[in-house]
Amino acid sequence: MKTNVGEALILSVVMAAVIYFCRLFPFLFFRQKNSSGGTQDKRSDAFLAFVEKTVPPVAMTVLAFNSLAGPMKANHREIIPALAAAIFTALVHLWRRNPLVSIFGGTALFMLLTRIS
Repeated sequence: MKTNVGEALILSVVMAAVIYFCRLFPFLFFRQKNSSGGTQDKRSDAFLAFVEKTVPPVAMTVLAFNSLAGPMKANHREIIPALAAAIFTALVHLWRRNPLVSIFGGTALFMLLTRIS
């Protein structure tokens, strides 16, 4: 499929607008002014607290299952490094409570296991 420069420019502008709207969305819809000068009511505060508490773990769970789905479908030899790295990442995170250490450590283990197998 051949794409010309005009189509690429249009697609780039549309994607920039989508990304901009996604960044602007929380500020447009979750900020409310009331008569006392505050910016939010108690229901909004409770909803935002719920979202802040639940969305990060849910997003990480979806990403974890998505990263394991590819090797499970492809080949049984590929699932062993992926599962070992996922378990290692979880254990290091529970031990150190540092996302950077656990993610980099799990990634390094995965890359090492895929190279030696």
